[in-house]
Amino acid sequence: MAPFAHARVDLDAIASNARLLSELAGGTPLMGVVKADGYGHGILPAARALIAGGASWLGTALIKEGLELREAGITLPVMSWIIPPGEPVGEAIEADIDLGISDRAVLDTVVSEARRLGRVARVQLKADTGLNRGGVTRREWASVVEAAARAEEEGAVRVTGVWSHFACADEPGHPSIQAQLDVFHEALMVADKAGLTPEVRHISNSAALLTLPEARFDLVRAGIASYGLSPIPGFGVPGLRPAMTFESSVALTKRVPEGSGVSYGHRYVTKDETTLALVPLGYADGVPRAATNRGPLLVGGARRTIAGTVCMDQFVVDVGDDPVEAGDLAVLFGDPSADPAVPTAQDWADVLDTIPYEIITRIGARVPREYAGGA
Repeated sequence: MAPFAHARVDLDAIASNARLLSELAGGTPLMGVVKADGYGHGILPAARALIAGGASWLGTALIKEGLELREAGITLPVMSWIIPPGEPVGEAIEADIDLGISDRAVLDTVVSEARRLGRVARVQLKADTGLNRGGVTRREWASVVEAAARAEEEGAVRVTGVWSHFACADEPGHPSIQAQLDVFHEALMVADKAGLTPEVRHISNSAALLTLPEARFDLVRAGIASYGLSPIPGFGVPGLRPAMTFESSVALTKRVPEGSGVSYGHRYVTKDETTLALVPLGYADGVPRAATNRGPLLVGGARRTIAGTVCMDQFVVDVGDDPVEAGDLAVLFGDPSADPAVPTAQDWADVLDTIPYEIITRIGARVPREYAGGA
């Protein structure tokens, strides 16, 4: 049923957000992060919009995402940073994709592939400064840096960057922030002593970009903020514009009597005679089943709440006696600057006890993306 619905993406909003974030970062070069299909907005349209907004780098999680950018003719510096065994490292080297190095095994694989190809691989060494996810640990950092320096001297690699990632930048003032910065400075000193001269040093994500001037270094990575959403709940960023509107047409309406159970399990029961509107979107399209009796949306010019269980392909809204009809618009989230009654992705995150990142990236592939704007 998803063809009745679409995710409308304003590319000019993405470009405008990139320009604004560059200004807020004091002119520090910006990496626009386009992993996860451009946070659900479409990797290639999002990338081009970010470039139009002044991004000087693009970031992806996976090599295949970086290769997709290259195959589309994008020549901007690209970095990919999750490299499990079996990934097409050689293709990435040939495509001049910067590879994020999080352990010695990955470095050894890259060096081996570079030798085989007779190419110089571009690598960025990631220091685990306290997130304890990807990255080289403090204990192993010196040995990995030394190995990278030897490979660079040999001509197999060029260490283009040293980087890390904050754990709690979305909680301004959290003690781990300064602790991680201290470890990052230490990691940079080790790299410097080994003779490495990286082009870029970076640790700032969207939250740090907005709140930590001392963490900007040579590059800031703008992920969720590029798409118009604040990485910090309750932290408003004037001028930031949500780029995606998720909406559908009402498929049908029906009058039902008082006491009618609605959808699977009758988890919603009408209090009065009322009109029910069927929206042809479900958890297969990215509407969380947990939004049952909680998910906000705009229907018939008013803010409503999903009534009853969210199904695979559809959910129901109780619109009372309002004159809602099939074909009317149902907006799940979007930009409230056009209409304050429009819910935001953050509104959905709040009622579902999650983050807006999850809300926008989970929209399914059968929901068409429609693009507006000249970016």
